Amino acid sequence: MKHFLWLWLGVLSCGWVAASAQAHFLFIQVGPHAEAGRSVEVYFSERATAGDPRFVAKVAHTELWLQDEPGKFVPLTVNRGTDRLRAYLPSNQSVSVVGRCEYGVLKRDKAFLLRYYPKAISGKPDEVVKLGRHEQIPLEIMPTFAKDAITLTVLREGKPLPNALLTTIDADLSNEELTTDNTGRATWRPTEPGQYAVYVKHVVPQAGAKNGEPYEEIREFATLAFDWPLDNSRVDADAVAMFERAIAARAAWDKFKGFTAQAAVYLDGRRFSGMVKVQADGDVEFDGEPKLEDEAAREWIRDQLHSQVIHRIPSSGIRAKPVLSFADKEEEHPLGRLLNFHGGRFASSYRVRDDEIIVVNRSLGRENMSIQMLESERNAEHKILPRAYQVQYRDAQTGAITRVETFRNRWQRVGPFDLPESIAQTVSSGGGVSVRSLKLQSLKLAE
Repeated sequence: MKHFLWLWLGVLSCGWVAASAQAHFLFIQVGPHAEAGRSVEVYFSERATAGDPRFVAKVAHTELWLQDEPGKFVPLTVNRGTDRLRAYLPSNQSVSVVGRCEYGVLKRDKAFLLRYYPKAISGKPDEVVKLGRHEQIPLEIMPTFAKDAITLTVLREGKPLPNALLTTIDADLSNEELTTDNTGRATWRPTEPGQYAVYVKHVVPQAGAKNGEPYEEIREFATLAFDWPLDNSRVDADAVAMFERAIAARAAWDKFKGFTAQAAVYLDGRRFSGMVKVQADGDVEFDGEPKLEDEAAREWIRDQLHSQVIHRIPSSGIRAKPVLSFADKEEEHPLGRLLNFHGGRFASSYRVRDDEIIVVNRSLGRENMSIQMLESERNAEHKILPRAYQVQYRDAQTGAITRVETFRNRWQRVGPFDLPESIAQTVSSGGGVSVRSLKLQSLKLAE
């Protein structure tokens, strides 16, 4: 997953001439896997922060294409928001996203038709360089990578464009200028890690009219945005330390041997009761008296109590050091600092606030899951126990919510352990609302 990639597309409101007017920029942002999955965003602003809702209508027709296999361009569904446009991307592939936006006719020193060709890249350098140009994009910047440098090739209609002026831009809007050689190439060496973009301007001396407005020439801006260094799998020691403090702050069941309890379960209007026995590894048995016979109730209880155990018992054996990095520079997000987790079966990220994991995001293939802590409590050892949390499931392609599960937990201290006294679950989906609950009494630890 990536840090946010900021894409500078161009300047309006006299941005490329005088310095007196406030310049606005059109940005693309390829984000890490977060609460709604991985997305690419387009917005217009005077700084690389939030979009300006006044200009969204002017860029709402922007077209975007995803390339995650060489030569295969997939149109993205672009959704219009209040202050930005958004489309959704695969969570764990190397990608190139290229776009096209014809802004319209503007009048400055002369009337001209303004066109943007935005592009952003994300992933492993050896995979990104295999992603080719889009034949429908007349002006494009193609990158290749070395350990400490990036070589930029400017293509006009697929052919190298010599003597083209490239301007770099970082998150602080600082610039550096490069000129392509006779092969259309220029090499740039970023001095430090960060979010960067490069843009190039090309003027086509062609007159015409657009929507009844005449123009004397066409001004094109092609851009390339990336995070340097490109491969984001590097370890950030501060991110690892933050995550490990949050793991250590959770309440744990050390030397847990299991427990028994009298269970009363409610499943959408049906009620059942019986004895349950929870093993040290989270397996659940129903052999006691009275016996709980309903299979649907047994299956739901198994899922809930097994989850409680595996989230409380310490990991066995030697746990490998996690590979984590900060996903962005947003340190004061209300839900906490976003951390990318590299490796494993899922594309995962976490938000940590005050040494507590507030959000867990995972890619499950065709859908994305996001768990958000709503309320927690501290036990006798001042360790964290969840009281209420929500799980959102979204379609990975559209970002649409498919169902929402809300949980409420209550705990009872039995010996050295905080055992589940009650679990309530509400599931909202297109099929309606389902309500389930489990209450445990006569909790007794296994000998």
